[in-house]
Amino acid sequence: MSWQSYIDNMKTPDASGKAPVEDAAICGMDKGAEGVWASTPGFSGITAAEIKRLAAADRKDFGQNGPTIAGMKCRLIRDNLDTDGLNCLDMKSSADADGNAYNVCVGKSVKALVIAKGTKEANGGQVSGKVFSTVEHLRKSNY
Repeated sequence: MSWQSYIDNMKTPDASGKAPVEDAAICGMDKGAEGVWASTPGFSGITAAEIKRLAAADRKDFGQNGPTIAGMKCRLIRDNLDTDGLNCLDMKSSADADGNAYNVCVGKSVKALVIAKGTKEANGGQVSGKVFSTVEHLRKSNY
Protein backbone atom coordinates (compact mmCIF):
# COMPACT_ATOMS: atom_id res chain seq x y z
CA MET A 1 0.00 0.00 0.00
CA SER A 2 1.40 3.41 -0.93
CA TRP A 3 1.48 6.33 1.51
CA GLN A 4 -1.05 8.12 -0.69
CA SER A 5 -3.53 5.27 -0.19
CA TYR A 6 -3.48 6.01 3.57
CA ILE A 7 -4.43 9.62 2.78
CA ASP A 8 -7.16 8.45 0.41
CA ASN A 9 -8.50 6.08 3.09
CA MET A 10 -8.71 8.88 5.68
CA LYS A 11 -10.85 10.87 3.23
CA THR A 12 -13.46 8.10 2.85
CA PRO A 13 -16.89 8.32 4.52
CA ASP A 14 -17.21 7.11 8.11
CA ALA A 15 -20.22 5.44 9.78
CA SER A 16 -22.22 8.67 9.32
CA GLY A 17 -21.89 8.31 5.55
CA LYS A 18 -19.92 11.55 5.26
CA ALA A 19 -16.19 12.05 4.77
CA PRO A 20 -15.02 13.95 7.87
CA VAL A 21 -11.47 14.70 6.68
CA GLU A 22 -10.76 17.61 4.33
CA ASP A 23 -6.95 17.60 4.40
CA ALA A 24 -4.47 14.96 5.56
CA ALA A 25 -0.75 14.23 5.56
CA ILE A 26 1.70 11.58 6.64
CA CYS A 27 5.07 13.03 7.61
CA GLY A 28 8.33 11.37 8.50
CA MET A 29 9.69 12.57 11.84
CA ASP A 30 13.17 11.00 12.02
CA LYS A 31 15.71 13.65 13.05
CA GLY A 32 17.23 15.28 9.98
CA ALA A 33 14.72 13.63 7.63
CA GLU A 34 11.51 15.42 8.60
CA GLY A 35 9.26 15.77 5.59
CA VAL A 36 5.90 15.10 3.98
CA TRP A 37 5.58 11.55 2.61
CA ALA A 38 2.06 12.00 1.20
CA SER A 39 -0.65 14.65 1.52
CA THR A 40 -3.67 16.35 0.10
CA PRO A 41 -2.89 19.63 -1.68
CA GLY A 42 -3.89 21.67 1.39
CA PHE A 43 -1.20 20.04 3.53
CA SER A 44 1.57 19.78 0.94
CA GLY A 45 3.23 22.87 2.45
CA ILE A 46 3.92 21.36 5.88
CA THR A 47 7.50 22.32 6.77
CA ALA A 48 10.25 20.38 8.51
CA ALA A 49 10.16 22.98 11.31
CA GLU A 50 6.42 22.35 11.82
CA ILE A 51 7.00 18.58 11.94
CA LYS A 52 9.84 19.00 14.47
CA ARG A 53 7.65 21.17 16.69
CA LEU A 54 4.72 18.73 16.58
CA ALA A 55 6.95 15.71 17.29
CA ALA A 56 8.94 17.39 20.09
CA ALA A 57 8.63 16.02 23.60
CA ASP A 58 8.11 19.53 25.00
CA ARG A 59 4.65 20.78 24.02
CA LYS A 60 3.82 22.69 27.21
CA ASP A 61 3.43 25.98 25.33
CA PHE A 62 0.88 24.57 22.83
CA GLY A 63 -2.01 25.86 24.97
CA GLN A 64 -0.79 29.45 24.75
CA ASN A 65 1.29 29.43 21.58
CA GLY A 66 0.01 26.56 19.50
CA PRO A 67 1.74 25.07 16.49
CA THR A 68 1.15 25.77 12.82
CA ILE A 69 0.42 23.12 10.22
CA ALA A 70 1.09 24.24 6.63
CA GLY A 71 0.87 27.77 8.01
CA MET A 72 -2.53 27.17 9.68
CA LYS A 73 -2.41 28.27 13.33
CA CYS A 74 -3.80 25.73 15.82
CA ARG A 75 -4.50 25.63 19.53
CA LEU A 76 -4.27 22.59 21.75
CA ILE A 77 -7.38 20.94 23.14
CA ARG A 78 -5.91 17.64 24.43
CA ASP A 79 -2.37 16.22 24.41
CA ASN A 80 -2.22 12.42 24.42
CA LEU A 81 0.55 12.17 21.82
CA ASP A 82 2.84 10.19 24.13
CA THR A 83 0.08 8.19 25.86
CA ASP A 84 0.24 4.56 24.75
CA GLY A 85 -2.93 3.48 23.03
CA LEU A 86 -4.01 7.04 22.22
CA ASN A 87 -1.00 8.76 20.61
CA CYS A 88 -2.96 11.83 19.43
CA LEU A 89 -3.01 15.61 19.79
CA ASP A 90 -6.49 17.09 19.45
CA MET A 91 -6.49 20.71 18.30
CA LYS A 92 -8.67 23.40 16.77
CA SER A 93 -7.56 25.68 13.96
CA SER A 94 -7.84 29.43 14.14
CA ALA A 95 -10.81 30.82 12.24
CA ASP A 96 -10.30 31.28 8.52
CA ALA A 97 -11.40 34.32 6.49
CA ASP A 98 -15.01 33.06 6.59
CA GLY A 99 -14.93 32.59 10.37
CA ASN A 100 -14.73 28.78 10.23
CA ALA A 101 -12.51 26.86 12.67
CA TYR A 102 -11.69 23.21 12.03
CA ASN A 103 -10.91 20.20 14.20
CA VAL A 104 -7.35 19.00 13.69
CA CYS A 105 -5.78 15.78 14.94
CA VAL A 106 -2.13 14.74 14.91
CA GLY A 107 -1.27 11.10 15.58
CA LYS A 108 2.16 9.64 16.22
CA SER A 109 3.30 6.24 15.02
CA VAL A 110 6.83 4.89 15.46
CA LYS A 111 8.34 6.85 12.53
CA ALA A 112 5.62 9.20 11.31
CA LEU A 113 3.05 11.83 12.18
CA VAL A 114 -0.44 11.39 10.75
CA ILE A 115 -2.22 14.75 10.48
CA ALA A 116 -5.84 15.42 9.54
CA LYS A 117 -8.03 18.52 9.35
CA GLY A 118 -11.75 17.95 9.44
CA THR A 119 -14.42 19.36 7.20
CA LYS A 120 -16.47 22.27 8.48
CA GLU A 121 -19.21 19.87 9.64
CA ALA A 122 -16.97 17.21 11.21
CA ASN A 123 -16.61 16.88 14.96
CA GLY A 124 -13.32 16.13 16.69
CA GLY A 125 -14.22 12.50 17.32
CA GLN A 126 -14.78 11.84 13.63
CA VAL A 127 -11.41 13.36 12.71
CA SER A 128 -9.48 11.67 15.53
CA GLY A 129 -11.12 8.34 14.68
CA LYS A 130 -9.64 8.45 11.18
CA VAL A 131 -6.21 9.40 12.53
CA PHE A 132 -6.34 6.82 15.33
CA SER A 133 -7.10 3.90 12.98
CA THR A 134 -4.25 4.91 10.66
CA VAL A 135 -1.77 5.34 13.53
CA GLU A 136 -2.84 2.03 15.08
CA HIS A 137 -2.20 0.22 11.79
CA LEU A 138 1.21 1.90 11.34
CA ARG A 139 2.24 1.09 14.93
CA LYS A 140 1.32 -2.58 14.47
CA SER A 141 3.50 -2.56 11.34
CA ASN A 142 6.33 -0.94 13.38
CA TYR A 143 6.14 2.13 11.18
